[in-house]
Amino acid sequence: MKVTIDIDCTPEEARRFMGLPDLSAVHDAYLAKMRKMVEDGVTADVMTDMMKSWGPMSEAGLGVWTKMFEQMSGKK
Repeated sequence: MKVTIDIDCTPEEARRFMGLPDLSAVHDAYLAKMRKMVEDGVTADVMTDMMKSWGPMSEAGLGVWTKMFEQMSGKK
């Protein structure tokens, strides 16, 4: 026996139905910070700090990102 249920709802309605927290304030704060960084200009130090905060990357993982950005910018 196969039963199929189609639910037509928005992502917000699904989040509330599943009891997940509303992270829109966190999302807005993150976007504001990213917007400020773009307006002020992104420096190498800012990029390094941002990469470190995005996840549990080891020094080797950060090295991969650094190498990729250097290749994209033409620096060696």
